[in-house]
This record gives sequence, C-alpha cells and structure tokens, in this order.
Amino acid sequence: MRSTRLLAPLVVAGALLAACGGDDDSTAGTDAPAAEVESSDSSGSSVEAPAGVTLVSPAAAEAFLAEAPDDVVILDVRTPEEFAEGHIEGAVNIDIYEPTFADDIGALDRDVPYVVYCRSGNRSGQATALMGDLGFESVQDVDGGVVSWSEAGLPLVVG
Repeated sequence: MRSTRLLAPLVVAGALLAACGGDDDSTAGTDAPAAEVESSDSSGSSVEAPAGVTLVSPAAAEAFLAEAPDDVVILDVRTPEEFAEGHIEGAVNIDIYEPTFADDIGALDRDVPYVVYCRSGNRSGQATALMGDLGFESVQDVDGGVVSWSEAGLPLVVG
C-alpha cells in the first residue's frame, strides 16, 4: 500500500516530464488536455491543479476577458512565429521554449489576473503549473488553446 502511494506521484511527474518535451503542434489530436493528464492518482482521487490555476473553456475565457479588470494579462506562450499567425487581441508573447522562460515568468506580477494559452493546451499547462508553483493568485488556462478558441468561432488578430 505504501509503495502505491509513493509510486502514484512519480507516475504523474513522469507523465508531466514526458509532456515537457512534446510538441503540441501535432495535428493528430493526440495531446490530452492538462486536466486529463492530471486527473487522478492510483487511489482514484483527483490531483488538483496548483492553487490559483483554473482550466477554463474558450467561451469562459472570452466571458472573463469581456468583463476583466484593466490589469488582466493575456499570455501567449507559443513561439513568436505562431503568435504572428494569430493571437488573442491584447496578448503578450513569452515563448516557453526560450531558456529565459522561467525567469521571464518569475518577473511577472503575481497579484494580477492572467489568461494563458498556447496552441492546444500542452505548453500552457506547463506554464500555468509553473505559475501556480510560483504563487500566482489568478491564472486561467484556456483548455485546448488557440485551436479550441478558433474552433469556437472566437476572433484572433494576425500580425
């Protein structure tokens, strides 16, 4: 029994580390949303996202942004090339693949609300996990990323 309790966190950590090297640009649709990757341990209980991080649908993110406070930050963690192809209006780009990414995130204000996305949810899940670990208070991760945002008919800005 004790070995099962010790093994479960290692399995979850291994899955997360394996996802770190993944490329969420695949069109095969094989990426599981972050909520599914972290859905349960071997005892069947839920594994919660870090405090302050919430996985939200594109519609919920859009509704939040429509009523958002002035200090909200929309954070796109894709590459600059992907960002230029289409991003949510008002988003800032911090590329998760840059070696300075953790430092760049660490320099952000932890007290303002964030809406974070990538292409399909893989990279934003990694970014929001880091943000939660760093003590960010209000972080919304757009489930399915910009792909789901676009599929929901929500607007993107090119350039």
